[in-house]
Amino acid sequence: MKIYIIGIGVNGIDSLTKEAESTIAEASLLIGAERMLNPFSSLGKELFCSYIPKEIAAKLRSCEYGCAAVLMSGDCGFFSGTKKLLPLLNEYDVKVVAGISSAAYFCGKLGISYEQMKFVSLHGQSSNIAVNVRLNRQCFFLLGGDITAAEVCRRLCRYGMGDVTVHIGADLGYPDERVVSGRAENLIDNDICGLAVMITVNMDALRRIPSAISDEEFLRDKVPMTKSEVRCIAVSKMNIECDSVVWDIGCGTGAVSVEAACRCPDGEVLAFDKKAEAVLLTEKNARLFGCDNIIAAEGNCPECLAEAETPDKVFIGGSSGNMSGIFDVIYTKNPNAYITVTAVSLETLSDAVKCFEKYGSSPEIAQISVTRTEKLGTHTMLKAQNPVFIISGGLT
Repeated sequence: MKIYIIGIGVNGIDSLTKEAESTIAEASLLIGAERMLNPFSSLGKELFCSYIPKEIAAKLRSCEYGCAAVLMSGDCGFFSGTKKLLPLLNEYDVKVVAGISSAAYFCGKLGISYEQMKFVSLHGQSSNIAVNVRLNRQCFFLLGGDITAAEVCRRLCRYGMGDVTVHIGADLGYPDERVVSGRAENLIDNDICGLAVMITVNMDALRRIPSAISDEEFLRDKVPMTKSEVRCIAVSKMNIECDSVVWDIGCGTGAVSVEAACRCPDGEVLAFDKKAEAVLLTEKNARLFGCDNIIAAEGNCPECLAEAETPDKVFIGGSSGNMSGIFDVIYTKNPNAYITVTAVSLETLSDAVKCFEKYGSSPEIAQISVTRTEKLGTHTMLKAQNPVFIISGGLT
């Protein structure tokens, strides 16, 4: 049996390519979600309504047609179910027929170039909106589920980006198509729901990874902070990837959380501290720096780590004497996690090394001595900071 997986464009009729049209005509069986099958219900073909890959594969195995077509909305390579379906059809002759994606259609309608646009799907995601807008001049968001266009606008306002330009599109390609444009702060009550798309244009986007952010830029209060120079090296040691899950244990002001969050705009940072004022300050700094992928929680470690999402990278800036228990939880969650510990005392250094060695690992140890300048009258004096040990490595 010949199987086609076809991107039917934004509305399923007017946006069909000639190739898609001819392959649909050839197929005896059409499979897809109800709204994708409706335009072809009069063709006299068998229709199987499903968007679940396993159900689709089972149906294809049970039929004896010479040719079948699976209909996907938009383009098969743009947040499509094609990715999950293809591995289930290895034994068949399968051809993917590209269609017009919602991104291509909407950007064309607005006259916006999209080769440098950051694409983000919010289907099942909730914590990677503001951070991506902060780091990218243009973002394309595929909305759906609980994340509406209004919620995205409200999120941007909460994280200090209410002046960002927003374009919202709904029911693209259909007679009731809607396109709304304006500043995020003026669209927080828009009524567009369901499947929709959004483009943000942030002319003040950083377009770089913030590193060694000046201590003075953070809200401080009386909560401990990992200073700029030490923070820069400690965060770089973790080799955070764009979709990493990072734990910041003993988060204090949240300075490490912020720099880590900017390195994983498609992941998240889980920040923990036993002091309520530290958690509150971390949340404030997350909003100040536009990092909505930081989730701060109050609790004693290691107890509060048990139900947390499995980490890829861990920073321990304060263990309150519970270093061994923290390492035990990390190893149970992910024996391949990479851990970085900062220590200002020899006792903490010793504890950290013992914890690494408990799991057969020999960590890398660096000692940093930072001296800053301070103006006193007409003279510039040197002011030494406390030496800090940075202990880092994997557990296995």
